[in-house]
Amino acid sequence: MRGQRGAAILTAMLTVVLVATLASAMLWQQWRGAEVESAQRTRVQAAWILVGALDWARLILREDARQGGADHLAEPWAVPLAPARLSTFLAAERGQALVGDNPDADQEAFLSGSMQDLQARLNVTNLIDNGKLHQPSVVAWRRLFKQLNLPERELQTLTQSLLAASTPVASAAADASRPLLPRAVPDLRWLGLSASSLQTLQPFITLLPERTVVNLNTAEPEVLLATVTGLDMAQAQALVQARAAQHLSTLMDAENLVDNPAVHFDATEQGVASRFFGVTGQLRLGQTTVQERSVLQRDGLDVKTLSRTREVLTESASPLQ
Repeated sequence: MRGQRGAAILTAMLTVVLVATLASAMLWQQWRGAEVESAQRTRVQAAWILVGALDWARLILREDARQGGADHLAEPWAVPLAPARLSTFLAAERGQALVGDNPDADQEAFLSGSMQDLQARLNVTNLIDNGKLHQPSVVAWRRLFKQLNLPERELQTLTQSLLAASTPVASAAADASRPLLPRAVPDLRWLGLSASSLQTLQPFITLLPERTVVNLNTAEPEVLLATVTGLDMAQAQALVQARAAQHLSTLMDAENLVDNPAVHFDATEQGVASRFFGVTGQLRLGQTTVQERSVLQRDGLDVKTLSRTREVLTESASPLQ
């Protein structure tokens, strides 16, 4: 009898453990399914909102094109959007005011963004012209490398790799061995740039589908120093300060501001208007932050999207991770 009672107790305990294990597994599966569905819904909602933000940016550029003239940092497209609660926009549209705290604050969506003039940077595409190295552009890049204290041998490797990737070959074997043309700035890693050099260069370079001039109204002093022959850093910084008070309408305005015959501005290398812009949109929805980067090309009133990349920057712990 004692043995039977012990076996019954043991059987009951095993049954309880089995039921608890199955119940916990079912609860975990249910929680995981809810988290996966919530994460997917958040990403889809973020994608739609960011598409709307991109259309908004295109509209701003189109309206700016209607006004014509030079592109400078005092225009509406250059004003960044600080993190703003989307419900604020909805309330403003309905003529309402937000009163008190939102009980669902964890589900509030905050949108922020900015637009950058990509022609404020040195263009990788300018290094190659009709299958040959474009010497003025190579000199500009050499000045930028020197200003940023980067090894010049990496620039030599980069230019030779670009030249090899751009030159047509006669045989299939040679075509298989030549490097691939980059499609974005991070791709320059496989053409000879180190990770540290690429990180240092990224604020000052871009990769666009065609040759472009540097916009003197938006370029940083390092880029001005690199692209304008005879310019030193003090003159570049003075030019940046002067254009903040009054933007440059023509290259002649820049020559008058510098007032140095040794400084040479070239219309094939510098300008005061831009056609390529970068848009960065960021949406924080709950504990998830999604960022999208786009490249826009403006030709007259036509503004088209050349590329879009999206990534999740931060996210709450979930079974997706």
